[in-house]
Amino acid sequence: MVLTPLPDSRTEPDGSAVIRVLSYNVRSMHDDTAALARVIRACAPDLVLVQEAPRFFRWRKAAARLARTSGLVVLSGGATAAGPLLLCSLRVAVERTEDVLLPLTPGLHRRGFATAVVRIAGTRLGVLSCHLSLQRDERLAQADLLLERLAAMGVEHAVAGGDLNDVPTGKAFRHLSGKLQDCRAVAPWGGELTFPPEEPRKRIDALFATPGIEVLGCGVPTGLDGVSGEDLRAATDHLPVLAALGVPAGRTAGDSPYTTAPRPGSP
Repeated sequence: MVLTPLPDSRTEPDGSAVIRVLSYNVRSMHDDTAALARVIRACAPDLVLVQEAPRFFRWRKAAARLARTSGLVVLSGGATAAGPLLLCSLRVAVERTEDVLLPLTPGLHRRGFATAVVRIAGTRLGVLSCHLSLQRDERLAQADLLLERLAAMGVEHAVAGGDLNDVPTGKAFRHLSGKLQDCRAVAPWGGELTFPPEEPRKRIDALFATPGIEVLGCGVPTGLDGVSGEDLRAATDHLPVLAALGVPAGRTAGDSPYTTAPRPGSP
């Protein structure tokens, strides 16, 4: 299968930018790391929202190796965010980063957010990578905390994504898509289902954007030039989600938080 072209990263004359954002659960890099790096490089992302980054012995070296072999650099996260990690290209200028640990429910896995505010060309963008709980009530609470965190960044435009452990009809997924643009629903491109990679049955990985960002295409890059089915199956136990986004140039009078999301397919 050959995909229709997804826009390449570029800077417009007015300072706005087209960026590529990738979300990817890498299962602590326990699988074929060479295949993983090939997939990431072929997607040519400006930002990578990683979940299940290595968290234990020499985790920083593992994160640096993933970034280096993918042609990127480490932005923030890792063990200090309980697994979520942000990588970026040299096109990205970092304004600030923050790793956030979420409230721990006894007996459940510690969760967190890797967050940053970055500048690309004339744009200013909040970024958040997440891996939500397997437990329904905790997952919904974490989705609410995600929205609160985005609003607290003080930026007009933001992108968030990750492994939601929820499907589009689930409460946590619907809570996010009610406030943010579900990029896949707005501009379908590539494949839809993300788990498991051999015979995917569920869409539990997603990218979201605040209103004002133009979603140019989003989906699993199956069939993208340089991305083979063999590498996708060997790299990890999730399929990645790639989006091309048009981000407006920053306002000269300052930024304001987002309000509500448009319906899929609206202008």
